[in-house]
Amino acid sequence: MRVALLALRLMCLAWLWPVTQLNSSHFPNKRRHKDMYVGENTKQKHGGGRVDLKMKKLDSTKSLLIKSEQLLRIEDHDFAMRPGFGGSAIPVGIDVQVESIDSISEVNMDFTMTLYLRHYWQDDRLAFPSSNNKSRTFDARLVKKIWVPDVFFVHSKRSFIHDTTMENIMLRVYPDGNILYSVRITVTALCSMDFSSFPLDTQNCSLELESYAYNENDLMLYWKNGNDSLRTDEIVLSQFFIEDFQPSFGLAFYSSTGWYNRLYINFILRRHIFFFMLQTYFPTMLMVMLSWVSFWIDRRAVPARVSLGITTVLTMSTIITGVSASMPQVSYVKAVDIYLWASFLFVFLSVIEYAAVNYFTTVEEMKKLKGAKIPSSFNATQAMVFDGCFHDNDIDLT
Repeated sequence: MRVALLALRLMCLAWLWPVTQLNSSHFPNKRRHKDMYVGENTKQKHGGGRVDLKMKKLDSTKSLLIKSEQLLRIEDHDFAMRPGFGGSAIPVGIDVQVESIDSISEVNMDFTMTLYLRHYWQDDRLAFPSSNNKSRTFDARLVKKIWVPDVFFVHSKRSFIHDTTMENIMLRVYPDGNILYSVRITVTALCSMDFSSFPLDTQNCSLELESYAYNENDLMLYWKNGNDSLRTDEIVLSQFFIEDFQPSFGLAFYSSTGWYNRLYINFILRRHIFFFMLQTYFPTMLMVMLSWVSFWIDRRAVPARVSLGITTVLTMSTIITGVSASMPQVSYVKAVDIYLWASFLFVFLSVIEYAAVNYFTTVEEMKKLKGAKIPSSFNATQAMVFDGCFHDNDIDLT
């Protein structure tokens, strides 16, 4: 009985199979019309702002979109380790474009620079299949999930990554695993300056880049395009003229961790002299010439000569104090110090000259008074001679 029922069912299925195929071939648009009907009903039910099912089906950006983590297989690898861990050192190329030199401080002996720092390396773990061989660009959100070189600035005092309106970080991944990592940074670094020839000095400053954790056995830093790896926009400074911008490289040794590759951004700054001519040299020169005016004033005009001498001395002291306040407290003598103190010496000697002339003249007059015989007809007019109101050649003391 059971065998008969099973045979009957198989015969029914064999008879219905051609009918099903015939319906599907004669009505190929039935499914499409059904989708359109359901979409129209949905649109009428929920309002005009609702997208119908047909449009959803034809939206290729939603049906073909693959997450970046799935495309790059982020979860399949441990990015805490560098590429090629355990093998040879991974080469990382560096390319720098200097946007601006914001400030140069002589007091703090440092400079502030804004630059675009670009890294180039290859990580086979991020290779992905691509039919058009085009790269994919990401922002800072993906950078935190993969391995990137830990380059830092040696002798840096302050630095930060610009984050307006988003973090200025760009990551570009190519199908073969090559990576471009670019970041916009403002850094304040130390610059050891020599002010022996100030303000006719020329300063040589450098910004140094180095890996913090990976020594030369794990990571090799190099300039991507040689001397062309360092590019600058047109930079104009108020007190300096940039004579040269050039990259260089070397090695740095640390006793506990070993040798590290280090890259240098060297630039030579020559100071403009015209500012100091207006603010220091010309006023000092005028003060020295003003102190010489007292030589043409009568030696008996004591208030005029004393006030002129003291005024020039105080003015020179103010100029020296102002220049010293804008400079670091170095232990050696600068060129501007020699000029200022020589000028101060001239002004000071002009005051000493009047004091010496007044003293010796008074001593000479006292000697003449002691050796002269005062006549009986000596009146008040003649007495005024000895008070310094008349010239010696106008009165006959004999």
